[in-house]
Amino acid sequence: MDWLWITLGVVLIIAGLAGCIIPLIPGPPLSYLGLVIIQFALNEPFTYRFMVIWLLITIGVTLLDYYVPIWGTKKFGGSRSGIWGATFGLLIGIFFFPPFGMIAGPFIGAVIGELIIGKDSATAIRSGFGSFIGFIAGTVMKLAVSFIMAFYFFKAII
Repeated sequence: MDWLWITLGVVLIIAGLAGCIIPLIPGPPLSYLGLVIIQFALNEPFTYRFMVIWLLITIGVTLLDYYVPIWGTKKFGGSRSGIWGATFGLLIGIFFFPPFGMIAGPFIGAVIGELIIGKDSATAIRSGFGSFIGFIAGTVMKLAVSFIMAFYFFKAII
């Protein structure tokens, strides 16, 4: 029976890593579920404190993933319209043009948002670039957290 749980844990860890890149799949939460499965399958290889810390990290990274592209837009000179454009662009890109829409959507949305309020094209493109940098930073952050959880998972089963 342990092999069934371990296999499910491996599937969750792999899905978590893939979910860091593929839209609509919650990467770090799936990786954390892999740790939870192993926690019960292998007679608690992790401490309670370890599990709580990784739960908080998972929640934090998941929430930050939605905020970081907006922060990037703002940091690169984007206005409220650019931030709203990046947000709408992300939503439209995720649902209508996955997976590339998830990358291009916030950039295009931020640029359009800035152009609508009359900003010059250079400022609009800089704002769009900020949302792209934010997206990349969020993806790297999710991948780092999921890889670390995968490390602990595989360390526990070996």
